Amino acid sequence: MADPEAGIAFRKGHGTENDFVLLPDPDGALELTPARVRALCDRRRGLGADGVLRVVRSAALGEREPTEAEWFMDYRNADGSVAEMCGNGVRVFARYLAEAGLVDGDELVVATRGGPKPVRFLGDSGEIAVAMGAVRLGGASAATVGGRKFDGLVVDVGNPHLACVTDAALDELDLTVAPGYDAEVFPSGVNVEFVTPLAGGEARMRVYERGVGETRSCGTGTVAAAAAALRHDGRSSGTVTVHVPGGRLRVELADGTATLTGPAVLVAAGEIDPDWWRSAR
Repeated sequence: MADPEAGIAFRKGHGTENDFVLLPDPDGALELTPARVRALCDRRRGLGADGVLRVVRSAALGEREPTEAEWFMDYRNADGSVAEMCGNGVRVFARYLAEAGLVDGDELVVATRGGPKPVRFLGDSGEIAVAMGAVRLGGASAATVGGRKFDGLVVDVGNPHLACVTDAALDELDLTVAPGYDAEVFPSGVNVEFVTPLAGGEARMRVYERGVGETRSCGTGTVAAAAAALRHDGRSSGTVTVHVPGGRLRVELADGTATLTGPAVLVAAGEIDPDWWRSAR
């Protein structure tokens, strides 16, 4: 059980430079407040991350529906808000479980607010494949950046996305502020992707994540981007290599479901000072 008086154990990891603080809390003992999440993710006064992954047993979360998955990924955005899913986070979460000796074999299922996610370790490649589940394509909507309108496709990957396929130079987009979007279509906010058209089965993407800001990568956003790029190309299935600022991910779409494959790396371990933890409440 986590003991705040003795310090809070943490790990730090990333998936294509989308980075996370992992908090091992198997019995659900930590009081993980939004203020503490914001402090942990702050890159000047905390550890710095795009989000927090609390590693907790599903059985410790009595208020949730029963699941056969032993481990639940309690994901929080950098602003302290609760999120349904994180494709890069699932891989990093699974990497931690394996390296900590909490799971055996090459396959497991991780419980998330977006439903159970089957995970498979791909041998010596260091890559991890996640069955992301259903990809639901909606209608058209639009984002605005610097007064410029970008038409996009509404995509549900267990969380909301607006994927905009564009010929614009992605490097020139100012994503230091949130893109504008239709709040009636996305009442709980939205992740916005800007994607180049497919060329040889590959595309580039930049993303502004809801509750975080621009990140180096976004797993669910990569799936949404691939789905939109395929739709733009007149297809509903296929394999797309998506290049993000933090690296490269592969998305396979077939029969309305997606598999996301990419790396997951753990880079540090330590303890959070108990006085800092109490003051961050």
